[in-house]
Amino acid sequence: MTRILSHVKTIYILGVILAISGFTHLWNAVGFPDIFYDEGVYMERAMHVLSGLGVQDRYFHDHPFFGQIFLAASLGLVGFPNSLHPTTDPDSIASLYLVPRIIMGLLAVVDTLLVYLIADAKYGKKIALASSLLFAVMPFTWVMRRILLDSILLPFLLSSILLALKTKDAKNKYLMVLLSGLCLGIAIFTKIPVFTMIPLVAGLVYFNTGKNAKMLLLLMLPVVLIPLMWPLQAVEAHQFDIWIKDVIGQTQRPSFGLPYISLVFFKLDPLLFILGITGTIFAIVRKDYFVLFWFMPFVIFLLLIGYNQYFYWIPILPVFCISASMFIVNLLEHIKKKNKILPLGIILGIAVFGLVGTLLVISVNVTSTQFQTESFVLQNVSGNDTTILASPAYAWILHYVFHKENVPNDYSFILYNQIHTGKILLVVDPHFLIDLNRGKKLQELYNDSKTITTFDEDLSKYDISSYPYSNIKMNLDGTHVEVKIK
Repeated sequence: MTRILSHVKTIYILGVILAISGFTHLWNAVGFPDIFYDEGVYMERAMHVLSGLGVQDRYFHDHPFFGQIFLAASLGLVGFPNSLHPTTDPDSIASLYLVPRIIMGLLAVVDTLLVYLIADAKYGKKIALASSLLFAVMPFTWVMRRILLDSILLPFLLSSILLALKTKDAKNKYLMVLLSGLCLGIAIFTKIPVFTMIPLVAGLVYFNTGKNAKMLLLLMLPVVLIPLMWPLQAVEAHQFDIWIKDVIGQTQRPSFGLPYISLVFFKLDPLLFILGITGTIFAIVRKDYFVLFWFMPFVIFLLLIGYNQYFYWIPILPVFCISASMFIVNLLEHIKKKNKILPLGIILGIAVFGLVGTLLVISVNVTSTQFQTESFVLQNVSGNDTTILASPAYAWILHYVFHKENVPNDYSFILYNQIHTGKILLVVDPHFLIDLNRGKKLQELYNDSKTITTFDEDLSKYDISSYPYSNIKMNLDGTHVEVKIK
């Protein structure tokens, strides 16, 4: 009877955690974070698929195409975008981002559940509840609100790890291993760097099936064959040489590297970063290979490649929460012998601290100027004599939703192509200004065009140099937007 009551209590607590996760990942979904350049890229590719134009858009092979297939399928289920009956009003335009942002939020709630199930299978319910709670409330997890490949692949990666863990007690081990391989293959087919998780999943399968080499082979079949569709598609399209060049070039783009994105993580969520690093060191001392094989190969890969973004941390956010919880729970077990109330107070204190920081951040609206800009362009450009050069965050809506002519996928179009219209309308946001040094034509266009209007987001009341509003630093693409004409 006591065990049943304990089980019911655990389910109740987990339900509360999932409800909190739903709130933190869905509240003000279209207001925070800002509409990022890459989100526009992936939405444009999804709309390309949704329009029946094929899975590979253009000649640029930077990532496999499962991400746009998943997005297109999810959006297609709700009749996007026609079911929204879009107009040129800013609120209507905002709804075009609300739907995919809700999809990302729901995936994050699923991730929260999977984090609990993984930690429960490996370490027990105490650590599982603590891990899922951290994952639900800590500020840095707002990055999963973005429409990114990393957000899409995470539930598949976590499912693969969970299935590999469950293989040990499964009646049909072959099915569990095959499903684990399918999930990992799909995750890699979404974004290639997740191949660094192969040692973790393979190790779990190998030891959970009695060191059965045949099971490893069964696991690796979908892990290899599913991502192989990417280069095979390039071969079929006679673009394999371009594919090779793009894949190599993707890892060699200039950036500040691992030290920089580590510093960004620390500034955005210092408590989770410190707890996660401490938990990882704790795992090293304890020789916990589960944590090490999840964390180390991926971090080493980030260290070796030339290009990193702060949201690249997404695939190891779950293990950060798990390792942090291991450290906290083990530390509190020693305290509990002296004080039974203090451990619960510490855990709740960390959760409340994280939740308050998250709520303060996600309640800020940083996107209104972006939707106002889109509305202005739609209402003031008519006819076919104007080429609109803008970030992908704006371009996909202009082209695929409102069917505007002469709208390239992004402003870099001018670097490689001639403009054949009499006028050029240029949307200049902070991301464009960063890209000005990409080519002389961009600089000339910016200098030679006339500003016709500007849109500004006043964030002066927030101290973005201090936690938690330091998170706003990664969300400034809507602070000042110019619309220029040439």
